[in-house]
Amino acid sequence: MTDTLIIAIDGPAGSGKSSVSKQAARALSYGYLDTGAAYRALAWHVLARGTDTADESAVLAAADDFDYAISLDPDDYWVRVGSDDVTAAIREPRVSDAVSGVARVPAVRETVNALFRRLVAESGRPGVIVEGRDITTVVAPDAPVRILLTAAPEVRAARRSAELVGHDAQQVAAALHQRDASDSKVVDFLTAAEGVSVVDSSDLDFDQTVDAVLGVVRTGVQG
Repeated sequence: MTDTLIIAIDGPAGSGKSSVSKQAARALSYGYLDTGAAYRALAWHVLARGTDTADESAVLAAADDFDYAISLDPDDYWVRVGSDDVTAAIREPRVSDAVSGVARVPAVRETVNALFRRLVAESGRPGVIVEGRDITTVVAPDAPVRILLTAAPEVRAARRSAELVGHDAQQVAAALHQRDASDSKVVDFLTAAEGVSVVDSSDLDFDQTVDAVLGVVRTGVQG
């Protein structure tokens, strides 16, 4: 779909796909596209309008005037909706709780997937690491390198709890499992499709996980 090389990485929440993908992009001098940020930003936009992401008509109405922008620079990452910098706001628990309502709407997914492809095509970069939930199967099924980055549920819950300082660990774990269950109704992000390489980070630290991903990338690109 573009001359820009695409590295597609899928994975559940807490697998480390965002931080690992960003670091791998730095190592390769590639761009980095966090696709989940678009759904989070739209959820934020719906909430800012005073409506509910469980209301599909409200989500579609919000999507019609969704002025979205995101940086593909792993060293200067930001997300904006209109003139609002929402980089931090879209990570708030209230947005995390609402995002599945946005992601489950098929028309929204189609529109956002087209946006992702356009962002990559217009990036002007030799390559972009695109990470999310259905990148290897829907957004970039023909990418030369496709990776499922995963980890055991208890490991993912512990990592997410460590990220959200001040939040109850059990509540964080419950929210993560609920998000998995809700999102899995829309897309299978826990099973590798044919041709997708699996990197299980359950027993790996951050640097080891980055190295494992880079190893798959270099093998795939050279092959």
